[in-house]
Amino acid sequence: MSVAPGRWWRPRSLRTQLLFWLVTLHLAAAALTAWFTFVAYGDLVHNALDEQMRLVADSYAGGDPPRSPRPLDGNAALVRGAFVVQIWSADGRTLRASSWPPLAVVPLQPQPGFGDARTDAPAPSRWRVFTAEAGPRADQPRVQVLQNEDYRRRRALRRALLEGLPIALLLPLALLILWLIVSAASRSLRAVARDVASQDERRPTELSLARVPDEIAPLVQAFNQLLSRVRSAFATQRRFVQDAAHELRTPMAAIGLQIENLRAHVPAGEATERFNQLEAGVTRAQHLIEQLLSLSRQDAPGRPLAPSREAVDIETLLRESVSQLMVLADARRVDIGFEGSIAPVVQAPAAELRSVFDNLIDNALRYAPEGGVVDVRLHEVDGHAVVDVLDNGPGIPGSSIGRVFDRFFRVPGAPAGGSGLGLAIARTAAERHGLRIELRNRDEAEEGGGPGLLARVHLPPAPLTPG
Repeated sequence: MSVAPGRWWRPRSLRTQLLFWLVTLHLAAAALTAWFTFVAYGDLVHNALDEQMRLVADSYAGGDPPRSPRPLDGNAALVRGAFVVQIWSADGRTLRASSWPPLAVVPLQPQPGFGDARTDAPAPSRWRVFTAEAGPRADQPRVQVLQNEDYRRRRALRRALLEGLPIALLLPLALLILWLIVSAASRSLRAVARDVASQDERRPTELSLARVPDEIAPLVQAFNQLLSRVRSAFATQRRFVQDAAHELRTPMAAIGLQIENLRAHVPAGEATERFNQLEAGVTRAQHLIEQLLSLSRQDAPGRPLAPSREAVDIETLLRESVSQLMVLADARRVDIGFEGSIAPVVQAPAAELRSVFDNLIDNALRYAPEGGVVDVRLHEVDGHAVVDVLDNGPGIPGSSIGRVFDRFFRVPGAPAGGSGLGLAIARTAAERHGLRIELRNRDEAEEGGGPGLLARVHLPPAPLTPG
């Protein structure tokens, strides 16, 4: 993850942040516990061993004459922390006896009591030293007891590590518990994400707060408020489209009738050409109004998501669509044909299926060149029923093929006459009933290939019977 210069790294994942801070907290707690134990137990060990050294020294100094100390080896003195007892002459110049003679390099300390000494031989070490006070007689020997200071530190350190070990051992368990807690909490967030993903963009509904953690609830509430504003905007848009289409429908129908009545009174020549252009414009306007009304009915908030269904014979439906659009095909001198090799039945409202196929065939007829060909085929592809609508028009540029289903979008350079709503209406009706529309430019290599567009409708799975 890149970080801006001068800014501390901060993970974006909440789970990563929690794990990071938990690990840091546990390690800091273990280190602090170990340090505190080392200091506290070190003082305890130091004081206890000092008291033992004093008792050992007093026990040897009280004897008359002092008894000889028991011999030690180097391992006992350096590693196991055994007390090294030295018996010195009364003047402190002569070492009369020692439990470990190599430590004679440490002389009798000038002042009685505790002190510290460092030696380089027989090994570099630090020593805790207790020197007993001189006896009542002038010739009474002096006693000095030594213990390896590194042994004391090792003992305190070992105890400190043992005290911090449980916290370190609990760290993996704590991480596992946190991982499970965060995973359980994130399930509610994933549920909210699924609710958002399943929203119908035309009918967004509020998200439930029942399973949302309190920390995320304000975000979900803000999102619900946004959805409310979106619904209000959609409702305003629908009302505008419906009102405008209804208000325009009657006057445009009246204008169409008046134009039809004027046809017999238009003189031949340039006036007839201008009249035909006017009539074509009025026809386009009427077509646009009908499409706007169809669009507003599909988006109506009171429209049920699952309208009443019926068994529709797709072959019969396509033949009817081709027959009704034959007038438009004849007007553009386009050869339209139908070929069906199967007879699938789809459970859906017939009117909405007609909307899908009528718009696709109408779109093909409008973009096919004058004298061109439009073929409607009902057949199987990879065992699935499909309806293909093919034309030999200019096709759709690759940069625009992903946008042709957007409302009011028209391909740049497309011939006049379209409104940019036909494909949007077809897709909306298709998606409501499990159909899928695929558009692609025709390939020269395919059967009957050449320039043009292939609009393929994938029908829902259904039993097929031979056509």
